[in-house]
Amino acid sequence: MVILEDSRQQTNKHKTKHDWFAAHGVEIVRTKLVVGDYTLPTDQSVCIDTKKDLVEVCTNVTQQHRRFVEELDRAKHLGIQLIVLVEEDNIHSLSDIEKWKNPRRFYSSKALNGKTLTKILRSMEERHGCRFVFCRKSEAGKVIMDILSGGGLKCCKMDT
Repeated sequence: MVILEDSRQQTNKHKTKHDWFAAHGVEIVRTKLVVGDYTLPTDQSVCIDTKKDLVEVCTNVTQQHRRFVEELDRAKHLGIQLIVLVEEDNIHSLSDIEKWKNPRRFYSSKALNGKTLTKILRSMEERHGCRFVFCRKSEAGKVIMDILSGGGLKCCKMDT
């Protein structure tokens, strides 16, 4: 199987995923994608945007809010289902985020807490048509392949 990876994706920061892909015969072709980080060359109606953790998600929804929302809306306008895959070992669903303790809370009084972040992400799903999915870092390659190979979101625990 061949998957496309966005050429703007940092090459050295995704070794675990790349090792999983290689071990399972998945060829990665780097190219510029309209949205997200991973998709199929034959069907780009589903794209996956990976986030290394919830701290990166917090940055996306606060400091980079406008850019992030523009990408979500671009996907929606083009009819692309954008899945935001967050690699966070102890989070399995949006509900789990409510109890999450932001490590930046020790450095900034403006750091988002879990409840606020949960509300923001639920709102983004409703308004912009994206889905937030969570997995362990070690499982990201498998989850990407499950979603892209037709498993859709059935492979991932979802809550609403």
